[in-house]
Amino acid sequence: MSALPDHPNVVRLRAAYEDADAVHLVMELCEGGELFDRIVARGHYSERAAAAVLRTVAEVVRTCHDHGVMHRDLKPENFLYVSKKENSALKVIDFGLSPLLHGPGGAPAKLWPEVDIWSAGVILYILLCGVPPFWAETEQGIARAILRGAVDFRRDPWPQVSDSARNLVKRMLDPNPLRRLTAQQVLEHPWLQNAKKASNVHLGDIVRARLKQFSMMNRLKKKAMRVIAEHLSIEEAEVIREMFKLMDTDCNGRITYDELKTGLQKVGSQLGEPEMRMLMESADVDGNGELDYGEFVAITIHLQRIENDDHLRRAFVFFDKDGSGYIETDELSEALMDDLGRTDAEVVDDILREVDTDKDGRISYEEFVTMMKTGTDWRKASRQYSRERFKSLSMNLMKEGTLGF
Repeated sequence: MSALPDHPNVVRLRAAYEDADAVHLVMELCEGGELFDRIVARGHYSERAAAAVLRTVAEVVRTCHDHGVMHRDLKPENFLYVSKKENSALKVIDFGLSPLLHGPGGAPAKLWPEVDIWSAGVILYILLCGVPPFWAETEQGIARAILRGAVDFRRDPWPQVSDSARNLVKRMLDPNPLRRLTAQQVLEHPWLQNAKKASNVHLGDIVRARLKQFSMMNRLKKKAMRVIAEHLSIEEAEVIREMFKLMDTDCNGRITYDELKTGLQKVGSQLGEPEMRMLMESADVDGNGELDYGEFVAITIHLQRIENDDHLRRAFVFFDKDGSGYIETDELSEALMDDLGRTDAEVVDDILREVDTDKDGRISYEEFVTMMKTGTDWRKASRQYSRERFKSLSMNLMKEGTLGF
């Protein structure tokens, strides 16, 4: 963040302090709530309003890329309003996954548009219709949908959305990163250039209802992830650290392809050469041909948290206040309260209907696990499929115990 200039739409890092236990980041205060919550609260939401939001997103991405930063975690909940005022600035937050990258000779790396523009395209799709473009009941299904790159423009309100808006969505979500637009090209697209002339017709209550449910579901999952993160033990993180050290045979803080290959062979991995190459490429987010400690640990910890049944059980118990073995309507309502202690009963019912697959009016542990493991990673870019392989490998290594290779 220190590499970025002051920008009206980028949250500021005020100061950083370190003590014996932690690093403390003092961030600019944003009190206006998340992007989707503001949209839902408005009585009128149109294609023109969506264009205004996308312009802000694209300008942020352009600024980041111009200064050698890739955000890598663009999603609706990472856009906050500074205040409750109607004309409040919208700011991007959470640079926790952002690498500072340069290509050969200090030139900007060419992979930046691949992830950030794709994620911005997903946000635009949701802004215009209220649901993500790639959806399935399992992560594998989501991965296949992403790889196919087929975007559905049939559901309402797409038939009423302009051809220009649909064209921009398609070009931002192009499966081929070489054809995908850059941030500058997004800003130069006719739909944004003529945003003031874009339709101001209300996109409809169905879009606002979808956005509301989507936002509330994310809030529930985010709260569950926070419970999981708070219970991730030092010992569990240390196992992953040791895995990295053992693979890093020359102790230079980076894992080459040959080191990865040797480490996998020592633990009896049956992965073939193409699969190992795919694994390396999926984890090597900065494209330099090596895995640094951050790339390896961040991805492994993140994926392990979702897979660990003990962690999911802790999160479930957190919501199951009465210990009945089910998350009931009142407990779900409490979990989804906003900052003012209010909950939208209609949205709670919608979420309950979606998660409660056996239709007994409550959420069992099994239904909770299914919710946490499916539909959570729509924003992963087109490397999703190979990251599934990385996840599988990571979990197999964790099961080796002391990782004696």
